Amino acid sequence: MDRKEAILAELARLYPDAKPALHFSNAYEMLVATVLSAQCTDVRVNMVTPALFAAYPDAAHLAAAEPAEIEPYIRSCGFYHHKSQNLVMAARALVREHGGEVPNDFEALQKLPGVGRKTANVVMANAFGADAIAVDTHVFRVSNRLGLVHADDVLQTELQLQQVIPKGSWSAAHHWLIYHGRRVCAARKPACERCTLRALCEHAQAAAQ
Repeated sequence: MDRKEAILAELARLYPDAKPALHFSNAYEMLVATVLSAQCTDVRVNMVTPALFAAYPDAAHLAAAEPAEIEPYIRSCGFYHHKSQNLVMAARALVREHGGEVPNDFEALQKLPGVGRKTANVVMANAFGADAIAVDTHVFRVSNRLGLVHADDVLQTELQLQQVIPKGSWSAAHHWLIYHGRRVCAARKPACERCTLRALCEHAQAAAQ
């Protein structure tokens, strides 16, 4: 087992029950919650989505609304003007082009307003069970610190991770890296002293020299 395989094996051991932090019951709710999670904590998103989904239970209801009507529900998520516009425009695109259903297609998802590569990957992995690696700030930071990848941006991080991680583990590994970033490998002060990966981690080894 090489170093990268050992890292992945340890992450799998540490976080066997890693799963999405966002609460959702269908692809529509997953899409909306993921759009709201940009520059916002999953905890905060989970606080606002129950009332939002009660008022707008599907794309058709959301498409019939105006952005200003959505804003009171999502104000605490930040960037609510922009997010409300994207959500309504995305819902209208779903109704117009996909019969009101979220498409199980990566390229089609990326064409929706407010949906970039990361959001499309999250929806594909979590709502449809596809093999996908969504690179958020935790995945980017932790995978580069560990030395799983050596990338300057999120796209290169995603592509390099796809080469390192077996395809069937892409979605699980995404959650392992997020959990590790939240619980151990924090942005400002990683807890290297209690990290079981420190002997394998390029960042920890460099800091110890």
